[in-house]
Amino acid sequence: MLVDKSLGEFLDATASNNPVPGGGSIAASSGATAAALVEMVANLTIGKKNYEDVMDEMTDISKKAHDLREQLLKYVDIDSEAFNKVMNAYRLPKDTEEQKVVRKMTIQNAMKYAASVPLEVAKKSFSIIQLSEKVVEKGNKNAVTDGAVSAMMARTAVLSAIYNVRINLSSIKDNAYVEKIDNEVNKIQSNTIDLEKQILDKVKL
Repeated sequence: MLVDKSLGEFLDATASNNPVPGGGSIAASSGATAAALVEMVANLTIGKKNYEDVMDEMTDISKKAHDLREQLLKYVDIDSEAFNKVMNAYRLPKDTEEQKVVRKMTIQNAMKYAASVPLEVAKKSFSIIQLSEKVVEKGNKNAVTDGAVSAMMARTAVLSAIYNVRINLSSIKDNAYVEKIDNEVNKIQSNTIDLEKQILDKVKL
């Protein structure tokens, strides 16, 4: 499991000539990092003087960020597994017409799955940037830059994941599916870029 490696070991694995872990796993880990920072700012706010009125909200944010962090950590490995599914599909035999049909269908199904994984990473990372906005606005002002970094990391996770969605869409022949997913990621991308700007504009140093 990639998530069981130390940070150094994970980066060594990423830097190797093995195609996994790659950009998809890095997107998921970026999202998990963003969630951890949101959680930290919320926890640094809970119980602090002058923040009593937001304690319940920060407690809820901390829990949501924790859950998202745990989910995205799983996607570090899920993304690599999705890539391996695609590679295994391409290795299927194609000596007979029947084998060719099975291979083609298996590849297409694997590609759809490989697109769905980073799509989930993008959605979850967008949920994180929404939480980033709240901790920047209402959280401990001594940790406002940590909230800002969480927003930037979440933005990176969203956009990185979307790139991985799109490269998989380029190999999918189901036009209706491609159009549906493309419209979805375009909306997530636009909303993420706009929200990050709004958040960073609120950080006055």
